[in-house]
Amino acid sequence: MISKALMLMMVLLSLGQGAVNDYEDQMSLGGTLFLVNREYMITADYVPEDLVMPNVMRINSSAMMRREAAAALEELFNAAKAEEGYTLVAVSGYRSYQTQQNIYKRRVKNAGQAKADQFVALPGSSEHQLGLAMDVGRSKNHKLTGSFGSSKEGKWLAENCYRFGFILRYKAEWEETTGYAYEPWHIRYVGREHAQLIQKLDIPFEEYIALLRAAQTGTGQGDGV
Repeated sequence: MISKALMLMMVLLSLGQGAVNDYEDQMSLGGTLFLVNREYMITADYVPEDLVMPNVMRINSSAMMRREAAAALEELFNAAKAEEGYTLVAVSGYRSYQTQQNIYKRRVKNAGQAKADQFVALPGSSEHQLGLAMDVGRSKNHKLTGSFGSSKEGKWLAENCYRFGFILRYKAEWEETTGYAYEPWHIRYVGREHAQLIQKLDIPFEEYIALLRAAQTGTGQGDGV
């Protein structure tokens, strides 16, 4: 278990204090490091300005992402095919506030409030609204279930997505921090530099952002860290 002080030092050494101070814009809405969860929510009218459709296999038209993330997703999918022969499929990318609201209401109706809160983000608290998240499936099985994590494609994704700027957002051991159940199919774009460091630290995105904020202020402490 890496101590909090050591993690902070690793961030400073890897990124540099000057670089850390420049990441404030990236941590704001519209940046690739913006934190979204039940505590930090987005307004209903937010729509990314640079949404595009990545040139990857997908099951429907709900696979748009912000331009930078879409380009990285194409590289990720191409690498999976070239290196291992795996065909990954884009299942769900950008979702509007209204779409997320409809999904949440439907899950509450079908499974109850408690179950819905465990698996589905409230409208305004979904990373999908940022246009930086993608739910990934297999060509032979598009269903988003925990079994994806034990599949060869799911294991490859977990071990390699950081190379292309993505993180596996909701690991099983992070449920208390993220507030969501295990989702081996959900990846979030943060950029290569940060994805590599998060992979090395093996910590939830919430804790990483807290480390960046601590590094910026020089206090050695951050929210939740």
